[in-house]
Order: sequence, then structure tokens, then C-alpha cells
Amino acid sequence: MRQHHLTISRNVRYATLGEVGEKLRQVWFVCHGYGQLAHRFLRSFSALDDGSRLIVAPEGLSRYYVDHAERIVGASWMTAEDRLTDIADYLAYLDHLHDVVLEGVARDSVRLYVLGFSQGTATASRWTALGKAHVDRLILWGGLVPPDLDLEVLGGPLRAAQLTLVVGKEDETVPAAAIERAEARLQEAEIPYELVSFPGGHRMDRDVLAGLAVD
Repeated sequence: MRQHHLTISRNVRYATLGEVGEKLRQVWFVCHGYGQLAHRFLRSFSALDDGSRLIVAPEGLSRYYVDHAERIVGASWMTAEDRLTDIADYLAYLDHLHDVVLEGVARDSVRLYVLGFSQGTATASRWTALGKAHVDRLILWGGLVPPDLDLEVLGGPLRAAQLTLVVGKEDETVPAAAIERAEARLQEAEIPYELVSFPGGHRMDRDVLAGLAVD
């Protein structure tokens, strides 16, 4: 038996909040967590919709039933199965979406924010390091830079981006030991970062988000 790969064209789904206009100053790409959908995740960013921001939520390429009985659907960016192919696919997807969204936008007039939540932190980190977009600010919320990302070789784009780690103090998915290891890796690779914590668990926080959105 042999396994093969075949490149095809397919439809992808993404959701947006805000419009391209004269007041546009920030473009956000926000990557949801495991089992979420783009349009639902985007609700967490409604307070940022003031006319100066365009917020783009791409959806993971693999949808599945989170709850079969209730027919609740979520999406995932990747699994351990054929992971390198999945990573290559979503990097190409995000690069293309970036070009489509920013078509007609004067790039030097806006700052590009990339935010990843939970599983989306790995997606956001890899796209910043390996994608074609120049990311001005990278926010990793409820997750950390993936351990397989070689910061010595691929750390340049992360150094160029303003990196912020956001973790809830009661977030059991990101234990203190993991944060310490992540900080040590970043320090060893000489990647500047800021660590922000808030009272709460594995969730977005509107007040913290609003503070991060201020240039």
C-alpha cells in the first residue's frame, strides 16, 4: 500500500468584522481555537469594531461534529495525522487570504495584527514565522509558540513583530511550567516579548483585548 497527495482547489470560509475605509488603521487576522468556528469566535472582537479596524477570522480547514447528539460543529487547524501537509495547506491559505483582504489597501498605512487563541496560537506563530505576510504585532492567547518551531532559524519575523503572550491565571491548559519553558526559549533566541495575565481561565477577556488594541 502507498499513500499519495493530490493538490486540488477547494472553498474555504472566513468571517470579517469592519470595513476597508479611510479610517482603517489596523487589520487583524484572528485564528480560533480547537472546536470553534470563525463567525462565532469573531463575536469576541465586537468591541473593537469602531471603524478603524478590519478583523478577519479565517476558519480551520477541517470541520467536524464537536457534539454528535446536538449536531454542534467546530473546526480544527490540524491534527497529528499528516500534520506537515496540513500546516503547508493552512499557510498557503492564510497567505492567499492576506493578499485578498489587503488588495487595494495601502500597506504602510495600516498595522497588521495576528492573534491566535488556544490551538490557533500554533497557527498564528507558524504563519508569522513561515508565511509571506509582514506581521507588526503577534498576540498568542491561551497558548504558546509551538515547540517544533526552530526559533534560532525562523525567529527573525518573531523578533520583528511585537510579541505578546496572554494567559489567564486559572488557565489549566497553559501551566506555569510551560510558560517558564516558553519564556526561556524566547529569551535564549533573543526574541522580545510581553507576558500579560488576567483573572480567569481559558477564554478571551474583553478588557485585556481592548488594551492590546491600542497602538
